[in-house]
Amino acid sequence: MKCKDLLKILNEYVDGTIDPSMCAEFEKHLDGCNPCQVVVDTIRKTITIYKEGQPYELPVEFKEKLHKTLREKWKKSFETQNKS
Repeated sequence: MKCKDLLKILNEYVDGTIDPSMCAEFEKHLDGCNPCQVVVDTIRKTITIYKEGQPYELPVEFKEKLHKTLREKWKKSFETQNKS
């Protein structure tokens, strides 16, 4: 299994609806592929946080950097649209 194949069935794996024959191949790939391990772990953590239903307060520095980046991207996108 290649990374792109794993990503195609990732939702089924996380939801527990993956075909059992694919599950073994999926997990074998995960054992040897750190980038895919990170993706699966991040999705699992996101689901856990979401299921807990508690808001997660972002660190102030991160929130400010995120807002600045989003404003810059929005401004750039807006300027590009107005030039057309």
